[in-house]
Amino acid sequence: MTTQHITEAEIAREYVPFPDRGRIHGVTFDGSRVWFARDNELVAFDPSTEQVVRRFSIPAADAGTAFDGEHLYQLAKGEILVISPEDGRIVRRFSAPTDGHSSGMAWSDGYLFIGQFREARIHKVDAKTGEVVKTLTSDRFITGVSCVDGALWHAAAFDDKPCELRRIAADGAVEETLRVPLDGIGGMERTRDDEFWCAGTQGTLRRVRRRAVK
Repeated sequence: MTTQHITEAEIAREYVPFPDRGRIHGVTFDGSRVWFARDNELVAFDPSTEQVVRRFSIPAADAGTAFDGEHLYQLAKGEILVISPEDGRIVRRFSAPTDGHSSGMAWSDGYLFIGQFREARIHKVDAKTGEVVKTLTSDRFITGVSCVDGALWHAAAFDDKPCELRRIAADGAVEETLRVPLDGIGGMERTRDDEFWCAGTQGTLRRVRRRAVK
C-alpha cells in the first residue's frame, strides 16, 4: 500500500478523566460526550466540563466502542454488546467475528468495522446478524477504527514506527495519513469537525487535529 497524502497532526487538548490513569480500551463520540471502555465499565466523559457524567458496569469491556446514534456497541471478551446509553442496559449481544485480538470498532450505515491488532485486519460486519461481509488488510498494527460520513480511518501504532491515523479506501488502500506526535494510540474516533479523539497510554484522552499550515 502506498500513501498518497501525508500530513502532520498536533495535540489540541489533553484530558485525564480519572486520577488513577486506568487504561482506556475503546473510544467513540456521540456529538457531545466521549464514551470509552475502561476494563469492567463503560464511561461517558463531557469534554466541555471535563467531568465524567456516566459510568456503567460492563464486565470485560476490553476493546472497541461504537455508537450508532441510538445505542452503544462494546467489545467484551469475544462478544459484541449492544447497550442503552441512558441506563447501561444490555439490549442485545452476539459473537464477535475476530479470532485474534480485537482492537477497535466503529459503526456506519448498519455495519460495524472491527479491527484486529497484530493480524492488521478490519472486518466489515452486519450489525444485526454479526456476519462478516468484507475484510480489509493493512501493513501496520491496527489500534483503533472510526467511520464517520463514509470515511473509514484506522490508527496505527506499537510497531516501532511513527503513530499514524490513516484514511483508507474501500479496497484498503491508504488515501491519507496523519502523523501524530504520540508514543501510542489505543483507540480513536473522528468527529464531524474533522478532529480525532485518541486514547493514549496511562488513561489519557487527546483531541488531535491537522497541524495548521503557517
